Amino acid sequence: MPDRVVDYLVRTVADRGIAQIFGVDGANIEDLYDAIFDAGGFPAGIVAKHEFSAATMADGYARSTGGMGVVAATSGGGAMNLVAGLAESFTSRVPVLALVGQPPTGLQGLGAFQDSSGLAESIDAAALFATISRYCARVSDPAELPAQLAAAIAAAESGGPAVLLIPKDVQQQVMPVHDETGGRFATDPLPAAVVSRAGSPVPEEAELARTATPGVSTLTIASELAAARRVGKVVIIAGDQVARDDARAELTALVAALDASIGVAPDAKDVYSNTGPGYCGVAGSMGHAELVENLAEASACLLVGTRLPVTTRAGLDNALADLPVLSVGALPPYPAATHATSTDLTATISALLAGIGAGPTTSAGATELTPMTVPAAEGPGLRYRTVVEAIQRALPAGADIFADAGNTGASVVHYLRVPERGRFTVALGMGGMGYAFGAGIGSAFARRAAPDGPHRTVVIAGDGSFFMHGMEIHTAIEHDLPITFVVFNNNAHAMCVTREQLYYRDRYSFNRFQPSHLGAGIGAMFPGLSAHTVSDPDRLFETLADSFATPGPSFLEILCDPDEVPPFLPFLSTLESRSTP
Repeated sequence: MPDRVVDYLVRTVADRGIAQIFGVDGANIEDLYDAIFDAGGFPAGIVAKHEFSAATMADGYARSTGGMGVVAATSGGGAMNLVAGLAESFTSRVPVLALVGQPPTGLQGLGAFQDSSGLAESIDAAALFATISRYCARVSDPAELPAQLAAAIAAAESGGPAVLLIPKDVQQQVMPVHDETGGRFATDPLPAAVVSRAGSPVPEEAELARTATPGVSTLTIASELAAARRVGKVVIIAGDQVARDDARAELTALVAALDASIGVAPDAKDVYSNTGPGYCGVAGSMGHAELVENLAEASACLLVGTRLPVTTRAGLDNALADLPVLSVGALPPYPAATHATSTDLTATISALLAGIGAGPTTSAGATELTPMTVPAAEGPGLRYRTVVEAIQRALPAGADIFADAGNTGASVVHYLRVPERGRFTVALGMGGMGYAFGAGIGSAFARRAAPDGPHRTVVIAGDGSFFMHGMEIHTAIEHDLPITFVVFNNNAHAMCVTREQLYYRDRYSFNRFQPSHLGAGIGAMFPGLSAHTVSDPDRLFETLADSFATPGPSFLEILCDPDEVPPFLPFLSTLESRSTP
């Protein structure tokens, strides 16, 4: 049987070693699932419960493998549901390929169900996805697909999603044969209806972009670092590009060569050992005083793979204003800095090491970090710090942590140290609630049989995030993944409650919920699932340890106080300003 377009797509994914295609089935993408079945199980088709979660599964898979994730969705509402997930991948520069079904070509602009061709006043999916992707193309001819797919993959690998919009009739068509001269398809120029935000509309240009280093050279950065090391201490702030480029070992060597202190961005806690030499905590709004103190005495600051957005630089502006700021990474940082562009930090840091030369290492191992002082909470349930520190003690070796944003996420970022060999992800690109459920599941597929041994995944989120996308636990149960869902239940959107109290005179709350019993409810819904509720500190550690030791999925509800203020600098600064005469 000749290859169809969908067979070609699935085989290309398999040839790249991508083990899962995440998605939700539907009429205009079902041929892709037919091809997945014919492929014999590699890649596997993983059907999520919602396209947002399918997109975050592909995102989490990509972050944990250092490769590319793939998501598939049907037209109409299925395609629209991808937007928030792909927007997170776009902002965080995570490689994701989205294969999006469309109504048959002959019906576009003629009232087709779920038409998004842009014709006859229908939604224009190409224009929509172009704003949140590095590359977007509508496939209209199978002969054009090889070039379009190659360009999409190259654009995604440059950092972010790429989208192919494929009408149902095109998916079913047979791929043309190769020509007899160059092994290429007879017609392979890019069509006009292509939008590229990567500056790489063809693979050759994408390859050039990966190797070029415009602007300041790596040698210049190395020279300035060597000079700064001679007169004082260099402080490094590392970001999540270190994880994407798998440059952790090189970063560790750079810290040693510079005898540097090192802090990490909130979404990059796993790029350097949290107990390693010179470690001084997290930067920014959920960060630690030790990093600020080190910057105050530094001779220079080096940013590695971070643009230093507001969440990462909050509280650091004054210290950075008095320092030479150097930077290497895919994009220049938001504050002024001497920047060398790098889309391969492994190679760039190796070049820095060659330019700097070895130096004496005197940095002591990391000590206990000073936690922010938060107001005493007297409400029901357990305190954030108590819970996170118990999670820390109970975590199995190499555990991977996926945390949602909000008060819960702020507490995890501030109090938790990532286990050795473990991964840590918090989605701060868009801060979408419920991200951690899908992303943790996507990562669990990749990491349950990792080369360095199996890893347990721990998703930590609030009840607000659970109510948005928490039912993806059903997907984890279906596939018997080694994953624990820890849900802080304060019956509220707690960060919004805190903001109402601090910034809107505490006159009302739109963000408190009717009380729910999540542990009992999930336990009743999924018989056989390990599901528990904890409100007693004396039972906390034991219940956590039991949940983490469960071979498959487990669920743990922890009752806490919606009025507790988390370790989050903007909130604490506001409270301090009110208490100052």
